[in-house]
Formats: sequence, structure tokens, C-alpha cells
Amino acid sequence: MQNDLWNYCLNLYARPGVEHACLRLQDQGMDVCLLLCAAWLQQRGIACTEARMEQLKDCAEPWQREVVQPLRQLRTQWREACAQDEALAALRVQVKALELEAERTLLSRLEALSQQWQRAQSQDNCDWPAMMAASIDRPDYGALQTLRAAIDPA
Repeated sequence: MQNDLWNYCLNLYARPGVEHACLRLQDQGMDVCLLLCAAWLQQRGIACTEARMEQLKDCAEPWQREVVQPLRQLRTQWREACAQDEALAALRVQVKALELEAERTLLSRLEALSQQWQRAQSQDNCDWPAMMAASIDRPDYGALQTLRAAIDPA
């Protein structure tokens, strides 16, 4: 089990089907960093509450809006043009690296915020990923199920 959020996310994202599931949910408007943090909290047995959920969102939303999303948008806009422009392709690789570093920074902030949260008193704690996904319209439940299965591959 990985204790820190970044390494946990790398490990989880590499599991079969998880990348595709996360990207499907991202296409629906889900913040994948929040979703992966939710998976980490679920795996650690941390009790979830609306207040904690709001704290995570309040931490993530400005960073996503002001840093991650502009980098992602630029990288996406350059996708087709890179096929004909080597210099632009090289810049796009750098933008992708910045986007990843911005996500790593966000995950570090989410980890720091939640580090002292206590474990649930019972095993009947809530479903962090589903609660996080409830913020979007009609989330892809198949993608959520893929993520749940990867969190606890018992």
C-alpha cells in the first residue's frame, strides 16, 4: 500500500481500465485529481463527510481553473498542429510536463489538507468516489465501478 497520495495515484492509474475510466469521467466534467484523492481516502478507510468533500473541492477548484485547465487546453489545442510542426511538438511535450507537475502539486495540497483526517469508526463508511462523482450530471457508473474494483482488488 502506498502511503503518499502521488505514488498511490501512479499505482492506481496504472491498473487495468483505470486510466480509461478516469478519462471518461474527466470528459464528463469530473476533476480526476479529486477522484483519485477520493479513491486514496476510500482505500485508507477515512470517514467522509460533506464538509470534508467541500474542503477538498475548495482546495482543488481554483488550482484546476487557473493552472491545470489552461495548460490542458493549450496542450489539446496543439494536438493536430504538432503533426506538421516539430518545434510545436517539442513545446507541447513541455506543456504536458507542466500540466502533470501542476496536477502533482494539487495532489500534494489535497494530501496535506486530508492528512490528519481520522479513519471511519465502522466499515460502513461512505463511498468517496461516488460521493465525489455526484457533483457531475449523470456520471458514468461503469467507470466508477472500474475505479472501485481497482481501489480494493480483493
